Amino acid sequence: MGIMVQGKWTQQDFAKRNEKGSYIRPTTAFRNFIGDEDFPAVAGRYHLVVAHACPWAHRTLIFRALKGLEEVISVAYVEPLMLENGWVLMDGGDPVTGAKYTYQIYAQAVPDYSGRCSVPVLWDKEARTIVNNESSDIIRMFNSAFDALATKSPPDMYPEDLRAEIDAVNELVYENINNGVYRTGFATTQAAYEASFNNVFDALDRMEARLDSRRYLTGPRITEADWRLFATLVRFDAVYVGHFKCNRQRIADFPNLSNYLRELYQWPGIAGTVDIPRTKEHYYGSHDAVNPFGIVPVGPELDFDSPHDREHLPSTVQGGGNGV
Repeated sequence: MGIMVQGKWTQQDFAKRNEKGSYIRPTTAFRNFIGDEDFPAVAGRYHLVVAHACPWAHRTLIFRALKGLEEVISVAYVEPLMLENGWVLMDGGDPVTGAKYTYQIYAQAVPDYSGRCSVPVLWDKEARTIVNNESSDIIRMFNSAFDALATKSPPDMYPEDLRAEIDAVNELVYENINNGVYRTGFATTQAAYEASFNNVFDALDRMEARLDSRRYLTGPRITEADWRLFATLVRFDAVYVGHFKCNRQRIADFPNLSNYLRELYQWPGIAGTVDIPRTKEHYYGSHDAVNPFGIVPVGPELDFDSPHDREHLPSTVQGGGNGV
């Protein structure tokens, strides 16, 4: 694994840590928006580069599916393993970007780029540059910027009247769950590990309590906050319990969270965005500091298709339920 330094791929640890051994997630570098003068919403112009394994990239696939943008925004996938050359494009390379490795996409956009070469990447085929590589921005673009081209009309996932609450939930979930599992798994001291571990499960306890009387995290309306949490929950039992040592409980052991997870998985189009085998292959095969022999566990058995019990709570939208 490595990073780009002045346009050259360099072998060094991309996982930064502070003096206490806690993992620090780097910031993203490309923050343009569809709808800006240079980036109009045009069918066929934009291309998404993602990993099946990555929860951040998964968010963008979810919103692409929710809005029915599959024919509007093309997609390329990377191989599960991320080793000495970083992410490798599937099938020998991506014909849209002309890249074999994601670092080559970054080099096309900024020849002297320095930093991580992460996914997701939203690529402009016409300008031959990266529009954005921040998943939280990309999902909001997909939520509204392509409305005239979308083939589906789900609820607004970032409604104005709920934005303050959504932002507050997002911050809690990001710090303690989405990124919290990484801080736990990449910790290099016992103290850092235990601090992050406790934060993860304190936050999960709060989400479990929140969902006792609410259909979704902000009430009866599903929002982006739910999908941002979902991308971590769906990986939790298969990866984070074992690989990142987040093992106080499985999501299956939380009554509300486990039923909530199944409801979201059963939303039309969502199951097709989930690939647990490739996800397991990536985590267990790529992080040699955490799992030096690269052994991928056979289990656990997961059943996201079982009926859930969330219908007793009020909902303002149709489309959830048991695959309906």
